[in-house]
Amino acid sequence: MDICLITIDNNSYKSIQPKTAVGMLWLQTHFENNQWAALSNSTVMISDENSKLLIEDATNAGINIKSFADISMLDVFQKNN
Repeated sequence: MDICLITIDNNSYKSIQPKTAVGMLWLQTHFENNQWAALSNSTVMISDENSKLLIEDATNAGINIKSFADISMLDVFQKNN
């Protein structure tokens, strides 16, 4: 998986988490330079509507992107530690 989208805030927003260098490079082509640090720290959030567009664009570019719903940020933290 190159990019992971985690649903937060009652399905209103998704957190973007690049998982590979390819995923990060692809995201850098879609976000302003001043947002790259936030992207690399997984602190960028986008609306559910924009996440659907991002998924479509990434998939068309050959990026492996997954979107997870009904998962708490605590679950993600515990799995990564």
